[in-house]
Amino acid sequence: MMRKAAAWLRRRAENVAAAMVAVMFAAFVVQIVFRYFLNFPIGWTSELSVVAWLYITLLGSAFWLKESEEVRFDLISGRLGPVGRRVVGFVVALSAVVLFGMALPATVKYVAFMKVESSSYLKIRLDVLYSVYVVFAVAIIVRYGWALVGAVRGRATEE
Repeated sequence: MMRKAAAWLRRRAENVAAAMVAVMFAAFVVQIVFRYFLNFPIGWTSELSVVAWLYITLLGSAFWLKESEEVRFDLISGRLGPVGRRVVGFVVALSAVVLFGMALPATVKYVAFMKVESSSYLKIRLDVLYSVYVVFAVAIIVRYGWALVGAVRGRATEE
């Protein structure tokens, strides 16, 4: 049941990411047309592209990207056996949970503080805009908390 729900959520996250890429592409084309064909540069398209990229990156890595699809530097863990990989997975997961957990209160405070500013062209309050990072941080804590449980139970992260 949980795997089915997770697979459904992963597909919806993929749909959202694809829609954001389409929005980014459309904004890019509009920017080119206005700048080079109409000689009337506009700024909101650039800002929209940056916001879409920010959301694609953070939400995609939090909810869509699988553990096996992440970029890794496994020079050490690749040479280890299953037990060594579990130990390295445990240390990495514990480090991620502790570091993101320690940074979370300050992150929430800073994002809340940003309510006094808004974006230049789209006039989106920056606390609303950057709240996606809080969602990302919580998702990373949960994801690596689950990896930590898996490492304690004897499952390597690649499994």
